[in-house]
Amino acid sequence: MKINSSPVRPIIKFRSSERKIVDMKSYKDIEKKHSPEEIAESLVFPGPKDPDKRAEMLSAFREIRKQQKENQSEESKLISQLLQLKFLIEDYLKADSFNKDFYFGYFLKEYITRLEKKNKQFANEIDVDPTELSQIINQHRKPTEKIIYRLEIHSNRNFPAIMWFKILEKERAYELLHDKSIVNKEKNHVKQQLHFSLLT
Repeated sequence: MKINSSPVRPIIKFRSSERKIVDMKSYKDIEKKHSPEEIAESLVFPGPKDPDKRAEMLSAFREIRKQQKENQSEESKLISQLLQLKFLIEDYLKADSFNKDFYFGYFLKEYITRLEKKNKQFANEIDVDPTELSQIINQHRKPTEKIIYRLEIHSNRNFPAIMWFKILEKERAYELLHDKSIVNKEKNHVKQQLHFSLLT
């Protein structure tokens, strides 16, 4: 009778809290049979064992992941569009020339459009009458300070009030230089004026 002389390997049992050593050979075998996603799901969802219930749980999990990715994608798209608008405004304010197409209402409409909102919905969000908002957008009315501050608050200060004021300031400066009707209208209210000019 032959006696097996090979050393006997002790069987070591680990409690669940002590299982820190991974059997790499077994893991490689698992990798051959399952995708990384399936392995991850098995770690996240170790139960239930019932195939139908497990399939239902995994389906719900995948749907949540899908919605999260879609929401993240939409938010990234919105951030990109708003950054483009902000850079456009900043570049315009730095330029020396005036562009009649870049008036306050234009930039306000762009802001609302990029948020994918209707004028009425946006007016409600900043507590402004929709008619007043429409008049500002279409250059029939100048925005009040309260609206400018509300735009800053609505944008979470990404579009600060000073930026909106500067757009108005540039627009107003152009009007003062080129709209002679304003000077002629106010001229009648001045009773006396200087008789010399400091300009050479």
